[in-house]
Amino acid sequence: MAVRAVRTLLIGALLFATLPRVHAESVESRYERMSPDERIAQMLLLGWDGAAPGDLIMRWISERGIGGVKVFGRNTDDPVELAATLGEMQRAATARSQSIPLFTATDQEGGMVRHVRGNTSRGAGNMAIGATGLPADAYQAGRHIAAEMRALGINMNFAPTVDVYRNPRAEIIGSRSFGDDPVQTGLLGLALFRGHENERVISAAKHFPGHGNAAGDSHVLLPELDYSREELYDHDLVPYRMLIREGIPAILSAHLAFPKITGSRIPASLSPEIMTALLRDDLGFEGLLVTDDMHMIGATIHGRRKNLSFGELLVMAVEAGNDMIMLSETPALNGEEWRALRNAYDERPRFRERVRESVYRILELKERYLEADDSVPLYPEPDRLARYIPNPGSTDFFTDHAERAVSVVRDGALPIDPDSAGRIVLTGNIGAFFSAARTYFPGADEFRFSYTPTGHSRAVDREEARRRARDADLIVFVLSNRNSLEVLEALEPYADRLVVISTHSPLLLADVDFVDTAIAVYGFERASFRAGIEVLLGKRLEQGTVPLRDFGGDDR
Repeated sequence: MAVRAVRTLLIGALLFATLPRVHAESVESRYERMSPDERIAQMLLLGWDGAAPGDLIMRWISERGIGGVKVFGRNTDDPVELAATLGEMQRAATARSQSIPLFTATDQEGGMVRHVRGNTSRGAGNMAIGATGLPADAYQAGRHIAAEMRALGINMNFAPTVDVYRNPRAEIIGSRSFGDDPVQTGLLGLALFRGHENERVISAAKHFPGHGNAAGDSHVLLPELDYSREELYDHDLVPYRMLIREGIPAILSAHLAFPKITGSRIPASLSPEIMTALLRDDLGFEGLLVTDDMHMIGATIHGRRKNLSFGELLVMAVEAGNDMIMLSETPALNGEEWRALRNAYDERPRFRERVRESVYRILELKERYLEADDSVPLYPEPDRLARYIPNPGSTDFFTDHAERAVSVVRDGALPIDPDSAGRIVLTGNIGAFFSAARTYFPGADEFRFSYTPTGHSRAVDREEARRRARDADLIVFVLSNRNSLEVLEALEPYADRLVVISTHSPLLLADVDFVDTAIAVYGFERASFRAGIEVLLGKRLEQGTVPLRDFGGDDR
């Protein structure tokens, strides 16, 4: 018998040894009753287009019996509509003969990534939690977020984000990270996970094995990290080691390359060396492993380099050790993706063993989280959502937390006095800043430029910012992305009249050492900017500390 097959049988034995015997028999018997198509379908987590579920996604649910659906920000801004949709999907899933409920998943991190919108809670995000440094804040954030997901019928959240943030070019992470300290990241991630457990929402930590030092965004390229196995273990893997020990039920695998570890430029999500040898064997993770969206360039670029079809990439993902494949686009019911998976099941004994191993994990997790007395309701009640969204107490908590998170980065001209400042120009690309600032600077001029493109600025914006600055006595500037950084750099000749409010990532301040006065607010909501402006004016004391060491701040 092949070594991998022996290992699969041992994992199955260990998995069942930890469960009551009746539970093990239930999972095993359910698996044996499933057809090959149903087994493979359980490993799919599919997105869909539009608010209402179309015919294609409903056929995947009712005819094939897929394992889950993924809610994206594009689906709807109406929580009532979303709850009705998820209830319809669950009814279709449980009406099948196997009656296996769906994982209903989303990305609701609590900060800038908020795929369920409408009147759901808005917080300053993980880095703001890192700035206050309190596990209690992480727990309460996780609890409030999960309570709202529970009311909507969402039973899985891709959170906490436990990327250890060190690279200014890892801008896709930024304020989504708790900071650059691996142990603190693990502690706060664990507390947020416990908040989700309080509401019985499945936490899936991400982005394994770590996106925080990756230059670039795996949505649009394949970032490469020059880590040895030992360096990765001692830094980015620390939060995962902590979470695995405490029972995190799921992890999301990332499309990142680690050539020193794998010996090639293969994405980690497709690498048995990382997904199986490292995560399963070395770290001992036996929970559910889900890929990030396989349509991301970080995954598909490998197919182009190796002349592989998209379906072959999905097969690779399973063989690497992933239990579920996330696809943001609903595939054709009998398309190339399905045929590749089905052919691999028929022709490759090792692939069949991997399917068995994964479906056992899926069924066990569903029984534990979706079929218990305290599970997230499969059929939410849309007409009662107003009682739970926003969750009672969440608005007060997130507002209070945003206020406590504000951190002084450079205190050159603090506090400022707007009454004696002369002509003031508010400059930036975040609407909530201008909304908050009007209260404190009622007579100020405003220069707004577009948030996009995020990676670079437009010459017309840089020139207009300089023109406005020439006649200004005080420029209050919001630094939010690399676009705004380039506009700020154009204002270096006017450094003596600049005050900067940093949101998202204070690491961007490292590139503008001519700025003497700067604060960090982390979040993009009005409460964060209001509190930040009050710190600038001396109306509020700073309480937060930037949870980054190399952020271009004062050596205080």
